[in-house]
Parts: sequence; C-alpha cells; structure tokens
Amino acid sequence: MAVRSSLDIDALRAETPGCEHVIHFNHAGSSLMPQAVIDAVVAHTVHEGEIGGYEAEDEAAEQIAAVYDHTAALLGADRSEIAMIENATRAWDMVFYAIPFREGDRILTAMAEYHSNVIAFYQMRKRGVQVEVVPNDGSGQIDVDALARMMDDRVRLVAISHMPTNGGLVQPAEEIGKVVAQWPALYLLDACQSAGHKPLDVRAIGCDMLSASARKYLRGPRGQGFLYVNSGVIDQLEPPMLDGHAATWSSRDSYELMPDARRFENWERSFANILGMGEAIRLANALGIDAIWERIQQQAATLRARLAAIPGVTATDVGAIKSGIVTFTFDGSAPDEIQRRLHAQCINVTTSSVASTRFDMEDRGLDKVVRSSVHYLTTDNEIDQLVTALAAMR
Repeated sequence: MAVRSSLDIDALRAETPGCEHVIHFNHAGSSLMPQAVIDAVVAHTVHEGEIGGYEAEDEAAEQIAAVYDHTAALLGADRSEIAMIENATRAWDMVFYAIPFREGDRILTAMAEYHSNVIAFYQMRKRGVQVEVVPNDGSGQIDVDALARMMDDRVRLVAISHMPTNGGLVQPAEEIGKVVAQWPALYLLDACQSAGHKPLDVRAIGCDMLSASARKYLRGPRGQGFLYVNSGVIDQLEPPMLDGHAATWSSRDSYELMPDARRFENWERSFANILGMGEAIRLANALGIDAIWERIQQQAATLRARLAAIPGVTATDVGAIKSGIVTFTFDGSAPDEIQRRLHAQCINVTTSSVASTRFDMEDRGLDKVVRSSVHYLTTDNEIDQLVTALAAMR
C-alpha cells in the first residue's frame, strides 16, 4: 500500500508552470521553479528597469535581509554565518581558497568527490599539500573507520560532497563530523545536491563550512547559491578575493575584513536571484524538509523498483542511504542516446560521466550513466511514463 505524503502534491504542481510542459527527472541538474520564485525574480528585475538597480535594492532591503534569516533557518545556523554567493561552485571555491594551507598539510576526501573540487585540491598539491582519498566501505559510502585511522594533526581539511553528482549515494555527514571534531582540521561539506533535499543541521553535522546551490532541490533560480561559515572559524579564513563590500579600507595603508560571513560576498550581485532563492528557501522551510525528504525517498524507491523490472537495466546507485538521484545503465543503449530519445518525448533526464567523479566511476568500471532525479513533485504517473518509454527502447 502506497504511503500518502503530507504534502499537497497537486497544489504544488499547480503552482509550478513547468509541470504542464515536461516530465522532469532532472531536479538534480536544475529543478522546476514555482511561480512564486519566478515572480520574485521577474518583479525585482522589472523594478530595477523602472527606478534603477541601486534604488530597487534599497526598496527591497528588508526582503533581502530576510533571505539570510530563511537560509539560516534551513541550516540551523546564525544569519551572521551566511553569505550570498552567485553559485555553489564559487561559494565552495571562496572558502576553500581562504584556508591557509602550508606545505606538508593533508587534504582528505572521498572516492565520489566532484571533479571541480578535486581540481582545486590538485592546485594545492602543487604547493606541497598532500591529497588523499579515503576508501569506501562495503556499502559504497566513505569508510568512517578508515577516515578515523587516517586523521592526524597534519590534516588541514576534510572535504566531502554530501550527495555526489553521479548517483544516489548519501555520505554519512554527521559521522564524518564526529571524527573530524577530534582533530584541529576543518570540515567542508559540499551540499550542492542536499540543500532542499534532506534535513541539514550544521551543528549536528559539525561542518565548519557548507556550500549550496539554489537551482537544484531548493527549486530556486540558476546563478545563485550560498555559503555557511561557522563563526568559530571565521577568523582563520581570508577570502582569496576582496572588494569594498567584503572589507573596508580602514586607513591609508590597511584594510579590515568584514567580521562575519559577508567577507565572502562581493559588491555586485543579482538581487533578483537572491530574492528568488529566498522565496524558494521560504517555501522549503514552510513545507518542512523532513516531509520533503520522506516524499523524495518514497518516489526514488518506487522508480528504482520499476527500473529493476526492465530487462537490461542495471542500477548504479550505492550507499547505505539513497537519495532522489537514481542512476542506471541500459544494455545496448548509450546514455546520451537514451537522454535524446526521452527528450523527444518531453521527458527530461541527463547523464553523468567518468569525468565528473573519476575516482568512483573508474573504480567501478563505469564510463557514463543515465541520471534521473525525482523530487516531491514527481508523480507515480510520471514514473510510469518514464518506465514505459524506456521499456519501449528495447
């Protein structure tokens, strides 16, 4: 018997224009925005055109300030620990490159780490920083016991993607945090896929820094993200780039950093996108992240079970706990061709290649997979249509 969601899915879909046009299984790429988010972005953009950008910002000052409060509530953080950054990658970069690495320091990461992050690690390797990959356990997630054995006082950073891009794995973020807390290392969590997807409590997780995107499970606009930095470590971190918003020119030959997470921001930002993200986060908080997570897991389990019944389909998701990202291969059908044929039927999926998570996919002998990601908006009927379309490709 199907479990009923506490969310009013029909109403939420009615408030999402995209549901009328596509069957969307690419929420992990860029979700469908609610009309309220679209309205927030468009209204502010139009108002900038009517009265000027600075003037529109001034008029929206209270609403902009509220976005910090909504974001802090999403994470269980303080508003002073939140920075608005133009995307999740840049948010991650700004805090990573602020860490004062020294020759001989160690960075520990996971097998399923994202390529952009690994490239940054390798830049630091040129400066004498060691980069080491923690092995997986039998379930395919990071081996927390192995992490504990690898820790020492030379570990400067443990950096983990909470929900990697290439499958349904959910890394045990809280267990990792408990290990890192016993050492002077910093803990950076890439929550690009998990913000708006499952509950995030930065105090319980124990991360020092967290980066996230608006466009994915939060259902916000593209080109917007945010950064959390624990107030207890902020004084250790000087961003790699500063301007007159992140710091003040305090005397003729000196400057002073902003005392809080705003030192990671810059002066010129899209306030339309910030307001859109704020509306998306407000909605997620109002719906309840616990209810969202329960619904996503339910629909993902349904999709995995239905895919397993198609001859030739092999699921590639690993981990003790699985997310709404559902990945698979299909014998005799290239992932890109599957994506193209589904797109012709107004069904959106995407693919994930070895280039994005090379450690993990090379280790498992995977070159490319189909990535289909559900959200609370995803209906059983949409799953039926996806499965029927795939079965017809044999």
